[in-house]
Amino acid sequence: MGMGETSRDRIARRAAAELKDGMVVNLGIGIPTRVADFIGEGIEVTFHAENGILGAGPSPAQGEEDGFLCNAGGYPVTIVEGASYCDSAIAFAMIRRGCIDMTVLGALEVSERGDLANWIVPGKRAAGIGGAMELAQKAKKVVAIMNHVNRDGAPKIRKQCELPLTAPACVDLIITDMAVMEVTADGLLLREIMLPYTLEEVIRCTEASLTLPEQILYIP
Repeated sequence: MGMGETSRDRIARRAAAELKDGMVVNLGIGIPTRVADFIGEGIEVTFHAENGILGAGPSPAQGEEDGFLCNAGGYPVTIVEGASYCDSAIAFAMIRRGCIDMTVLGALEVSERGDLANWIVPGKRAAGIGGAMELAQKAKKVVAIMNHVNRDGAPKIRKQCELPLTAPACVDLIITDMAVMEVTADGLLLREIMLPYTLEEVIRCTEASLTLPEQILYIP
């Protein structure tokens, strides 16, 4: 982990490595919004927001926020040259038509078959399922980013989600503060481990079954 880098920044930086030049990308609320701050050099992507921005940029510097410019979560953003605005109906039509190359969504739980639960904990208030339901089903690639365990230390990568689903079998890649896992037809394939965590720790903190490749990449 870099000097002064938080675990959330580390997760966002790893998710940003999935961005490819020319992609149209939607970022969910929370940690996903940080992904725009870690775009690799030479990579140009167009960030889409459900509230009607095509061409959102990174977070503004403190004190330079525009009170009229925010993402779907209400957080201030910037725009890039060539950005455009539309109403939310058109923004959602882009999602439903399959025009979003990748979405990065926060998650409460993900199952070993790629089921996503990210919108409500029973008994707690929630604004609603929002656009995550459609993004999870319609984006060409779905990346779920999250802490590996909850506040009680219980695994969030489950054999089967216990929380209400946002969408079934939709997640392609899971990135946590401990590891990177690819969802395959045979279950979860452990691709990378975030140092200083060990393979034994990742397995112990994961309820879902993990397939181990011949070589695992360790991320400093």
